Amino acid sequence: MKIGIAGAGLLGRLLAFQLARAGHAVTVFDPAANADARVAAGWTAAGMLSPMAELETANLAVFEQGVRSLALWQGIVSQLQDVVPSHPVMFKQLGSLLLAHKGDEGAAKRMIDLLAHKTPSQYAEHAPQALSSMALRSANPAIHTSGSAWLLPIEGQIDTVQAMTAMTAAATKLGVTWHWNESVISLQQGVIKTVKEDFSFDWVFDVRGTGAKSDLTVRGVRGEIFWLHAPNVELKRPIRLLHPRHRVYLVPRDGNRIVVGASEIESEDRSPISLRSTVELLAAAHSVIPELAEARIIHSETNLRPALLDNLPRLDVQDGITRINGLFRHGWLIAPVLVEQAMNKMCS
Repeated sequence: MKIGIAGAGLLGRLLAFQLARAGHAVTVFDPAANADARVAAGWTAAGMLSPMAELETANLAVFEQGVRSLALWQGIVSQLQDVVPSHPVMFKQLGSLLLAHKGDEGAAKRMIDLLAHKTPSQYAEHAPQALSSMALRSANPAIHTSGSAWLLPIEGQIDTVQAMTAMTAAATKLGVTWHWNESVISLQQGVIKTVKEDFSFDWVFDVRGTGAKSDLTVRGVRGEIFWLHAPNVELKRPIRLLHPRHRVYLVPRDGNRIVVGASEIESEDRSPISLRSTVELLAAAHSVIPELAEARIIHSETNLRPALLDNLPRLDVQDGITRINGLFRHGWLIAPVLVEQAMNKMCS
């Protein structure tokens, strides 16, 4: 089929790669200046694949989509390496840690009880596992807390920057055509209208995120992150700290880097990171790993997560057109299963 995709964020690139692998002729349109312009929210995400932790605010469908997507990501990363071996993508599934400092155990216990209550019996093996202080320090010597800790064994992580780059390179190698710096005005059945001209396709996908405001009630929710270079800190798996204001996360990446973030602000402001977020996020990270005092801040970034009114994802399919939006904070967690469902519906 001849397929057009509006939007070259996470969904757009993953769709382009998977559709091209299936033998379709794919064209992608995006207003970004080029493939490396870090406009899409997928670039900024820390890449925590956390179906269990997200049950705190998400529903069971998102949890089950996340569990399925973990398995899909493993296969996708392998497929990417087959096509573009020069673009490695870090993917790990070693679990994640949930921490609470002394004095915050009450809130932590309520969250753990909530997760237990929302977890279906068939997924009981994925429930949080309480860790003693000795077990925590033995497995993670860099972590310092006199509070409580739990291991979420099913969870994983992916390097989002590596994955975005590899998906673009692999899709290009498979013949995908990219129209950068080209805004989509509207989509109709089998037609994508840009500011320059109209393009006809057998099927079109609308995955523009916040760029789809003319067709959906979608808003942007501001998120902020830091990259730290910490060569003397060994962190094996992602950490979520139950902070009074934020669910602060620390996510290790290759090259002795740690991503710190979790701010969630109801604003469409894309300006640089605020002083408040800087102080709160980095102080929280330092409270867990004191050695981060000598880390270097090498990058900070803000972006807008696309969210619908209910903060849940939506996949709509009509003849000749598929719309996916509202991934909010679950983008990397559930994108593979949404792409899988979208492709199945297109072919049915």
